[in-house]
Amino acid sequence: MKKQTLKIESNRMVVDKVWEMKLSGCDDVQKPGQFVNIALEGKFLRRPISVNDWKDGVLTLLYKVVGRGTAQMAEMKAGECLDVLTGLGNGFDLSVNCAKPVLIGGGIGVAPLYLLAKELLAKGVKPSVILGFNTASEVILKDEFEALGLQTLVTTVDGSCGIKGFVTNALPELEYDYFYTCGPMPMLRALAPAVTSKGQLSLEERMGCGTGICMGCTCKTLLGAKRVCKDGPVFTLDEIAL
Repeated sequence: MKKQTLKIESNRMVVDKVWEMKLSGCDDVQKPGQFVNIALEGKFLRRPISVNDWKDGVLTLLYKVVGRGTAQMAEMKAGECLDVLTGLGNGFDLSVNCAKPVLIGGGIGVAPLYLLAKELLAKGVKPSVILGFNTASEVILKDEFEALGLQTLVTTVDGSCGIKGFVTNALPELEYDYFYTCGPMPMLRALAPAVTSKGQLSLEERMGCGTGICMGCTCKTLLGAKRVCKDGPVFTLDEIAL
């Protein structure tokens, strides 16, 4: 963890309620699956946001406006500075021996999978991708994954884009020997019995301190209670109690 003052280079809406913020000056290497914690004026608690990308000191965040904190972030302009704790949490383990991993994201949970895809490609491993949304107007990062040369399947609940249904409906379309996923708990619960391999899950959870002190994001695992912010947010399918 490192405390940094980062400068907003851009802050734009990519689809309804989802914004992309680029912050410069981040000299702390960000690993796929980690998150940052942002201090906001007038707010007691910081806002945890997963890392979408990090390159040459520029940190890219994708966040969804769901409350007053993220609404305040959406009003910020280029040139403003933010107090940010970087490098938080345990990210995805890329040392797993696999040849055909699949990355599965739901909603804003697709955000951390982009940096993961880039890191896997750098290791010589080419993943496939499944992105799940409610409707076509919510689809994000499809073009970015395809620009990496990855097979990318999109599912929408209403069938307005890609495969109609959920991410589980796209699984039979792919061959894979491992999975990485991030998304809401209902998606993870549906995914667990549907996958045919081992894998890692990044949990979405409300956090207090974001550093493991307050215990507010404790979850149940088969190895006992663990903190999503400190022990996670990434856990293996074998250990998490869904």
